[in-house]
Amino acid sequence: MTKKIILLALCFLLLAPCSAADAQQTGKIFRIGFLDPSTASGSAVLWDAFRQEMRKLGWIEGKNIAIEYRFAEQKPERLPELAADLVRLKVDLIVVSGTPPALAAKNATTAIPIVMASGGDPVGAGLVASLARPGGNVTGNSGLAFELDTKRLEILKDVVPKLARVGFLRLPSGSNSQLKEIRPAAVALKLKLEEIETQADAKGLESAFQTAKQKQVGAIMTTTSRIFFAERKRIVELAGKYRLPAIYYQKEFVDEGGLMSYGADFDDLYRRAAVYVDKILKGAKPADLPVQQATKFEFVINLKAAKQIGLTISPDLLARANKVIQ
Repeated sequence: MTKKIILLALCFLLLAPCSAADAQQTGKIFRIGFLDPSTASGSAVLWDAFRQEMRKLGWIEGKNIAIEYRFAEQKPERLPELAADLVRLKVDLIVVSGTPPALAAKNATTAIPIVMASGGDPVGAGLVASLARPGGNVTGNSGLAFELDTKRLEILKDVVPKLARVGFLRLPSGSNSQLKEIRPAAVALKLKLEEIETQADAKGLESAFQTAKQKQVGAIMTTTSRIFFAERKRIVELAGKYRLPAIYYQKEFVDEGGLMSYGADFDDLYRRAAVYVDKILKGAKPADLPVQQATKFEFVINLKAAKQIGLTISPDLLARANKVIQ
């Protein structure tokens, strides 16, 4: 009897490590859906920041998470069908890049948690009850993109002597929330806002810049959109071609040769989204996680781009920048 007990104990000791290893190997793999209205290549830099943070938190693709990528390829009307597809796959969580995909995801499910990497006005859009108490299946970040438009207009006015007209590029399917913010801001700064509706393709953007020139605008801005972000290289090139000073909402436009940017640090927002995903996968409820507002902001100036269009930027403004590219 004693020999049997000893034998069983030895077997248990020998098999225990294997059982633990097997459990780790066969542990649950969480499925995460990515929903973005733009393109994989256009948004790669942001999703890379998200994945890097996830790896730091111990979440590795193919090991304990699997990611289902859904990009609308610059066709926001496809977002509802892509969201429905992720719901059919029964993903454990959906990460969205902004307000339009968040709305599509929320319309598709009230059960699957949704994390916004960056939203504009989630309360105004009806995504959450309040920032402090979201109350449903949506939480994440607000990039304060709309609220910063006034600051961008002020910077343009400081940079461009005697600025009177600003061309404002917007998408046909864009939200009116940003327009509600920027229109009164332009009036307060005594600027005429020329709203130019455009498709975010080569032909549409070229036509938009031609229209801006015809309207004799002195500078350019765009609405805050993942779709414009994906086309940032083309937009920057057109601004240079038509010699129009422009201020953008993300530093990645300046990385492509753009003149200036002022906005939230979106890499930081995507990393913070990963932290929320980690919390939810470990049991937290979206309703209990307050929507976080951006806390890091960047003002970047590209002097090389300024020189190319014959623009001189004052030392005072350069001193205010977080980064100056020579």
